[in-house]
Amino acid sequence: MNYYLSKTIRAKYKLTIDKVTELLKEEGFGILTEIDVKKTLKTKLDVNYKNYMILGACNPNLALRAFQSEDKIGTLLPCNVIVIDQGEGNIEVAIMDAETLMRQIGNPELEVLAKEVTERMNRVLLKL
Repeated sequence: MNYYLSKTIRAKYKLTIDKVTELLKEEGFGILTEIDVKKTLKTKLDVNYKNYMILGACNPNLALRAFQSEDKIGTLLPCNVIVIDQGEGNIEVAIMDAETLMRQIGNPELEVLAKEVTERMNRVLLKL
């Protein structure tokens, strides 16, 4: 099962985070959380790791509809978007494939919402 969609671009890591955040905003998503994996692994485990940011993105209107359809959906929210420095100027942006994940739940209302989320997220990837 492919559970994510991604695109690799030639760019600067921090500028890509800013650009992704801006594009998500254009699609109605705000960033609820930012997890700097590199910093966390260094702090907690004294391990050096590549630049890796997890952005917890949420579109409040879509989230409300999801909660009204399935009250345990919070286990799959927010929509995570990751920005990974793959080296040599290659930055990968990956998003969860909401359609694939929501199909597993078996709730047709969520499948409709997931299609909309995936379409919006795909537009973000296309604009990078």
